[in-house]
This record gives sequence, structure tokens and C-alpha cells, in this order.
Amino acid sequence: MQLLNARGKAFRPHGFRKAILSPADRLLFLFARNQGSAGLLLLHFFSNFRLRQIATALLLCASLVVCSCARPTFSPTSETPSATRDFVDEAGRKVTIPAKIERFVSLAPNLTEIAFAIGAGDRMVGNTTFCNYPAEAKNVVKVGDTMQPSIERILALRPQLVLVSTASQLETFTNQLNEHQIAVYITDPHDLESVFRSIQSVGDLLNESVAATELVKQLRARAEKVERAVAGLPPVSVFFQLSGQPLYTAGKSSFVTNLIERAGGRSVTADVNEAWPRLSDEAALAARPEAVIMLSGDAMGEAANTKVAPALKNSPAVQNDRVYLIGGDLLTRPGPRLVDGLEQIARALHPEAFK
Repeated sequence: MQLLNARGKAFRPHGFRKAILSPADRLLFLFARNQGSAGLLLLHFFSNFRLRQIATALLLCASLVVCSCARPTFSPTSETPSATRDFVDEAGRKVTIPAKIERFVSLAPNLTEIAFAIGAGDRMVGNTTFCNYPAEAKNVVKVGDTMQPSIERILALRPQLVLVSTASQLETFTNQLNEHQIAVYITDPHDLESVFRSIQSVGDLLNESVAATELVKQLRARAEKVERAVAGLPPVSVFFQLSGQPLYTAGKSSFVTNLIERAGGRSVTADVNEAWPRLSDEAALAARPEAVIMLSGDAMGEAANTKVAPALKNSPAVQNDRVYLIGGDLLTRPGPRLVDGLEQIARALHPEAFK
């Protein structure tokens, strides 16, 4: 699901072709738009068209993408207007940007949160309709939603850099921006440590390296405090319910699975080789988790996650009243507040460690 480096016509910057959406389609759109990830949504849509095989191949290719630990190189060092810096983004692409970024656009809520957290929000000239935190982000000019940004609006804002998350904007879109000398940087975190690296990279891009380093230091200290508190305690088996109808969860390559482990849990779907797999009722029934974590708020839509999935009704988690609601945005946006989500999971699974 993470990186979709498509060369076909799967994504149209000005909007998808209209289609009749099933409840599952609408659910996937809600999650994809919030996280800034198009891969899961596109695969689901293509399952109804001849492009299914193409989409599947593209998504498989995504698993080969690494480089999230890449750090920038700078060239040249002069402060002339033509000075530039070279980076390798988390999709493995070389990205050349001006020495100083004065105007940029964020196309994902997590990147908007990172930018404001490191003190660069005043230079953000555009973001998406789903960028609602912090409050100041609501006042920034909107360029569309995460899945359907408007090229015309972005160009009119004259940004030097556009930040995207998990390649929600595909190659054609990126090329259009590059033709106008607008750089595009892709982030693609899969666990908490790679989220920290993304924060540092965004700080380096936006000339806020010191602030980013300090933020990462604070977040890492909080995460380590949680891990020390639960160290030595028996891990609690956990089922993360991304949605109940249809039943989606977190798999091996999801940052949520990493959070659960750090919080003293053990995800019962940690060995599933997808980030956000759809699970059968039989598989959920066999999992017998000791705890269920669900999302509160509207991250997945009002009706998507209000009840425990029927397949989990007889699980030890439900029988022992160990069903926990965690703020949806805290667990679906790989940014600074992911540590808030970690702390809430740990307190739910091991309240005895935080008395």
C-alpha cells in the first residue's frame, strides 16, 4: 500500500472518473485520504476493471522501495539565489530544492502537522481539506483533498516544494510540477523510527533542522519512557480494528503494528504481509485477542468503526471488556502525534505500569 510509483493512468490529478462506490469503497477512501495513501484505494477500485493486474503489480513493486533513512547532501554552499541542495527522498528519488524554502505546499495531514510542529507553518502556502491540525492549518489555502489535489491551484501558489506522503500523487502529477521547477519530496514511514526520520528530513528541507532535531529528541524520549514502563510485562495479544464492516486491520508493514509492540502488546496480525489487510471473519475468530483497539472520531467515517466486528464478539477481549477507543488521527497520521497514540495504547494495555 505504501508507495505507488505508477506509470499508467491510474491517478488523475484533476479527479477520479466518477464511479458508484460500495460501502467498502467509501471506507477505503476515508482512510486513504486521511493517511495520504492512494495504493489501497486504487487496488480496490481496479478490482472492478481490467487494470486489476496492473495495479497489483504496481503495489507489489512498492514493497521494494527503501531509503527512508536517507539524509541530504548540499550543493553548492554559496548563498546566491541559484544555490540548491540535493536530497534523496523516501522513494529513492533525487530531489533538488532551493537553498532556502520560502513557500511550500503540504498534501497530507501528517506532513502539515510536522511542518507546524517544527515552526515552518508560516511558510506553508497550501494544504489539503483534510489538514485540520493544528488549528492554524485550517486557515491555509486549500488545494483540494489528499487524493485529488488541483494542479492549477498548486501552480498559482508558486511553491518551491510540494510535500507528499506515500506517493499519493503519481508520476504524471510529479512531472507536471517538475516542469514548473517545483520540487516534490515523498515520505514513506513504516514504523515509529522512520516517522522520526521523516520529521528530521522535513526539518532539513524547510531549513528547520535544529527544531526538527529537538522535536525528535523529545518524541523519542517519550517513546522510550513508555517502553521502559512496560518492559518485562507479559505482552497482551491485540487486534487492531481499522474498520469493522468490512473488517480491516494492521499488518506486518504498518506503523500501528510497531506501536502496539512498543506499547507492550503483540498484534495478532503482525505476520500478515500487508500494511492494511482485509481479514476474513474466520481469521479474526481464530485470532482470539486479549484486547481490541478501535479508532474513535471520524477518521474512518461515522459508521465504519462504531462496533466491534461480529467475528470478535466471542473473543477474550470482548468477554473481559478490553475494547479500547483511541483517537483516530493519532493512529492514522504518521507524524508527531503518533507518540500520543503510543502512550494511549500502552496505558490501555498496561494500566498497572502507569500508576
